[in-house]
Amino acid sequence: MLDAVTLDQLRTFIAAVEEGSFSAAGRKLRRAQSVVSQTLANLEAQLGVKLFDRTARYPRLTEVGRSLLADARSVADDVDSFKARARSMREGLEPELAVAVDVMYPMDALTRAATASRKKFPHTPLRLYVEALGGVIKPVLDGTCSIGVIGSLPVTPDELFAEALLEIPFVTVVSPNHTLASLRRTVSTSAIAKHVQLVLTDRTTLSEGRDYAVLSPRTWRLADLGAKHAFLRAGLGWGHMPLHMVQADLDADTLVKIRVEGVPRNMEMPMKAVYRKDALPGPAGRAFIAELRR
Repeated sequence: MLDAVTLDQLRTFIAAVEEGSFSAAGRKLRRAQSVVSQTLANLEAQLGVKLFDRTARYPRLTEVGRSLLADARSVADDVDSFKARARSMREGLEPELAVAVDVMYPMDALTRAATASRKKFPHTPLRLYVEALGGVIKPVLDGTCSIGVIGSLPVTPDELFAEALLEIPFVTVVSPNHTLASLRRTVSTSAIAKHVQLVLTDRTTLSEGRDYAVLSPRTWRLADLGAKHAFLRAGLGWGHMPLHMVQADLDADTLVKIRVEGVPRNMEMPMKAVYRKDALPGPAGRAFIAELRR
């Protein structure tokens, strides 16, 4: 009976868990609820175990179901990867390489990767978007870009594969004219909360309701990292910045570092290359990721 288990059954199982009900899974899969219910009943019969407890209003995973869910996802991901790899081999070199890059990523490393790409694949044009937070993820999810380089949004959606690239050092800075600059000690959480924190905000809804490294209830939110940099230099607040973007300011004393209670002394942001599980990068994309990792 186990040999009769199909990929469609596993995808239906995953959809039912992710959507929270058989009817919602049916809407996602464009099938009637009765078809979803029968598919899952057949899967349980073939496996010889109960995946869902159906005694409540909504089906709930059994302990066995929770254990098998990770395996089902792994099988579905492997099949997606297999199909995508075969498709890339069939189609050959990409007609265009579209990449969304986190604004935090060092521009000199990005230009080196672009230069190497042009030399190796001169007939594959590059289309580049520089965004932050969910603005990097969204074009990858909707297929506008084949690759994303993320960092400021630490959560990777389940639809994407992620490969580690590098870690970017961060520092907490203020203008030398700011009140916090005169403190010669670690700033307490209660003290930092009294001052405006300049925060990079999301143009999309993918990070809605979540804040990252926000320590003050008083925030000014800016959708542009260049604007945040300028506001910091103008003394309009304090904030975290990539070290490579403010090193010249630190050397010229137009910005100064501060230490904040609870913030790691060596703060770093991991950067990752992401792409859809069902659309793996082709030769140009793989080479571009390899250059970014360097």
